[in-house]
Amino acid sequence: MLSKDALEKLLVHLDEDRERAGEKYETLRLGLIRFFEWRGCAFSEDHADETIDRVARRVVQGEEIRNIHNYTAGVARFVFMEIMKEREKQQIALRQLPQDPGREETPDDDTRGKCLRRCLQALGPESSQLIMDYYRDEGRNKIDLRKKLAEQRGISAHTLRMRLQRLRDRLEECIADCLNSRSQSDQ
Repeated sequence: MLSKDALEKLLVHLDEDRERAGEKYETLRLGLIRFFEWRGCAFSEDHADETIDRVARRVVQGEEIRNIHNYTAGVARFVFMEIMKEREKQQIALRQLPQDPGREETPDDDTRGKCLRRCLQALGPESSQLIMDYYRDEGRNKIDLRKKLAEQRGISAHTLRMRLQRLRDRLEECIADCLNSRSQSDQ
């Protein structure tokens, strides 16, 4: 999360005039959102905010940044590479899920797949279905689906993103605990 101090320093770095700095901030953020959208990233707004947060942290740490736009573009490329690595991990995990949810686990199932299935069940059917729906599709279809999910629940897209972030955090923590306990039992 971007602290008030970090935001202030970033704005000053963008422009001495507060109003122009705000305009430049919004232009920078919209450019980052487009950068991530054009690359088919889900949560393009979240990734734009993460990029800005990282740049702001560097400004607060006193790093000399001569061209904030070029620097931010470089940080965005790193964030995009991280997204691609995470997407690859998720695709591998999803491919390892059984096609038939009622199918019994076999000894060949990957430990991570077992943990993922167990943790999705622990979330409960509604939360589990929501997280699966939320991460389904690509590009524009994904955006439209997320808008529809928010409308169906009578909440804003932002509130939906926050709920999904909390669900994802719980799921990741559960999977990490499961993998940790399995690795300890194998020792």
